[in-house]
Amino acid sequence: MKTKYSFFALISRMKNITRWSLMRNNTLENIQEHSHTVAVIAHALAVIRKDVFGRKADPGLAASMALFHDSSEIFTGDMPTPIKYYDAEIMEAYKKVESVASKKLLTALPSEMRPAYKKILSPDEKNEMTELVKAADRLAAYVKCIEELKTGNLDFKLAAEQSRDKLSKLDLPEVKYFMDNFIPAYELTLDELDFSFEM
Repeated sequence: MKTKYSFFALISRMKNITRWSLMRNNTLENIQEHSHTVAVIAHALAVIRKDVFGRKADPGLAASMALFHDSSEIFTGDMPTPIKYYDAEIMEAYKKVESVASKKLLTALPSEMRPAYKKILSPDEKNEMTELVKAADRLAAYVKCIEELKTGNLDFKLAAEQSRDKLSKLDLPEVKYFMDNFIPAYELTLDELDFSFEM
């Protein structure tokens, strides 16, 4: 039986694509889980931009873009960072592959729905939410490193250092605010987390 549109069935397969394939993981992470983490953080960064710093931001758009930011990997898989960023030529070629994969995903939707999804599958690089999603992606990678290090997995030691260094070089006050106010809690055990409620 021929199906009409396979977009959401394809998106559901994000859970089958494992991240950090070259690393020993104490807790495996797939791109669906990662995308949820990125969406939560991207939404937070947009709220921080809007409500803390009083600048224009769209938290809903940031979260939506983040949910789909790795959807092209349904077709490409998760390419290890040392290969993906080896040189400019490989990076450019991979961007082209991602673009083709995103277009392929769009064709799996009814034509009436494509414009709405094009905005989040292939966002404009000039869109200010794009920079927040990219920052959230880096923050999510750093959080993963922290979680692995907490279990004693030293395979993530250098990755954590590199991630923190890249984050410190971002000229985004929203990232600094998140790092100062929220990252320390990721380093705590459940018993150390503050469950008190202040209104």
